[in-house]
Amino acid sequence: MSDEQITIFFVLGLALVLFAWGRFRHDQVAVAALLAAVVLGVVPHQQAFSGFGHPAVITVAAVLMISQALKNAGVVTLVAERLRAFTTTPLLHIAALTLVVTVASAFMNNVGALALMLPVAMATAAEQNRSPALLLMPLAFGSILGGMTTMIGTPPNIIIASYRAEIAGSGFAMFDFSPVGVAVAAAGVAFMTFVGWRLIPADRLQRNAPQQLFEIAAYLLEVRIGETSPLVDRPLHEFEELHGADLEIVGVARNRAQAIGPPVDHQLRAGEVLVLRGDPEKLRPLFEEAGLELVTSATRWTAPEENADLELIEAVVSTQSPLLLRDVAYLRRRVGGSAALIGLARQGRQLRGRLRRQRFRAGDVLLLQVQSDAVHQVLETLVLLPLAQRDLLLDRPRRLWLSLAVFAGAIAVGAAGWLPIGLCFLAALAVYVLLDVLPLRDIYSSVDWPVIVLLGALIPVGRALESTGATGLIAQTIVAATGGLSPLAVLALLLVATMFLSDIISNAATALIMAPIAVSIALTLEANSDTFLMAVAIGASCAFLTPIGHQSNTLVMGPAGYRFGDYWRVGLPMEALIVLIAVPLLAVFWPL
Repeated sequence: MSDEQITIFFVLGLALVLFAWGRFRHDQVAVAALLAAVVLGVVPHQQAFSGFGHPAVITVAAVLMISQALKNAGVVTLVAERLRAFTTTPLLHIAALTLVVTVASAFMNNVGALALMLPVAMATAAEQNRSPALLLMPLAFGSILGGMTTMIGTPPNIIIASYRAEIAGSGFAMFDFSPVGVAVAAAGVAFMTFVGWRLIPADRLQRNAPQQLFEIAAYLLEVRIGETSPLVDRPLHEFEELHGADLEIVGVARNRAQAIGPPVDHQLRAGEVLVLRGDPEKLRPLFEEAGLELVTSATRWTAPEENADLELIEAVVSTQSPLLLRDVAYLRRRVGGSAALIGLARQGRQLRGRLRRQRFRAGDVLLLQVQSDAVHQVLETLVLLPLAQRDLLLDRPRRLWLSLAVFAGAIAVGAAGWLPIGLCFLAALAVYVLLDVLPLRDIYSSVDWPVIVLLGALIPVGRALESTGATGLIAQTIVAATGGLSPLAVLALLLVATMFLSDIISNAATALIMAPIAVSIALTLEANSDTFLMAVAIGASCAFLTPIGHQSNTLVMGPAGYRFGDYWRVGLPMEALIVLIAVPLLAVFWPL
């Protein structure tokens, strides 16, 4: 093994550890890996930024902008409005929502399709008095499955198509992924409809969605004891007797002090802040009775029914939100006096301490008090996904059919091979801007910049993996370790390994790392490299075992009340089914 190979293995191995750890954002890890590779001499400094001009990066950015344009045009919203007739039974409900999001995510960003359908799922769950947990995991998995079916459905497919163009002179076409991808997606939707949801723990499925606020029993709340409260100078257990088992006392704080777990004989004082965990609705009867004031990130809480200009909304922190890893003070600076944080819920982890000391994470559910005329502005500024249906783009649907025609035209030109698909989408974007379907302010805000930075930084690192001969070394080791297994068996092992990697790091990073390894394995076996590249494309999109493997999984965790282990209970049989279906189909449509 040469010094260069040792160096690139060290850089890439450390990056994988940091990806899996999750302490740092994926784009930060990718940039650090690129800098390390340049400093250590395995990536020439002249090529350090070459990844940002790569066709895959441009195409991914264009697809994200196209997704925003289709969202603005009301494409999925129009379909969603027709869904209520198909929600009468649980199976029909799951199938209808999952099928729509699967089809939508074949032509737009996975997370964008999920974001459009999330309020629909919450609203229809409330109408049918069903738990959101019944619908949201199938919805998230459907958004992932749909991406497998076309070249533009998910970044891994775009990466694989671009990589093939580099090594073979021409990339995969728009619908080359469809023969295997559609079969896998159909099987996945059927699995979630008839089997998958039954594997979700029963206590999640028994939690009903109320008509107004979705009940989340793990909100972190703060209440201040008023000067005239009858609880002043009384023992803590008297407050516990008032609320019963509905609320849990996490700690007690005075002024800006850190909350501490109170002793059993603690005497309550005026001005003290009690940190509680529970449903904010359960607090309402206590306000007058116990003289409590609900503390917000801005001012003391005013009940919405007492002020017609205020309303309570619940929203999920998206993966593109500027709130990520920020605190309440940052939220207050971004929205001023138009919104105040009242509660924070984070499933899968017990919250402790003061609200002001919490750092927001993707998937957190925020309870906000917002001025009624500023709801849309707050959601847009903070990039939050509302858990209630809101008609915020009433003037867009009239351009729906024109928008669809432009999109279909771009796909047709790209599929015919007359122009690269990236250029076709850029032309479509220009038309959308002229039609005001995509306002200028939405062009850059619609791009998931961490993904773009991750791709641009990792592409030179991936090339270094090839130029140093490291991919050939990995391929030879894998082939030798498989002990003379057939190419079909090695293909199955590659698919499983790619699935596992995608469950712990981003799907884009997985595709960038595994694509050159797959081609090297194919060359070593003297097999069809296209078959192995397609296996990587499918495996990179199969992040079903953890809530961190894909953004869609992260976003539904809080609203549905899932736990970390709920995903592998459903995802493991899903991935086993995909392997059983995909491997023989790959051999049929892409003969070894």
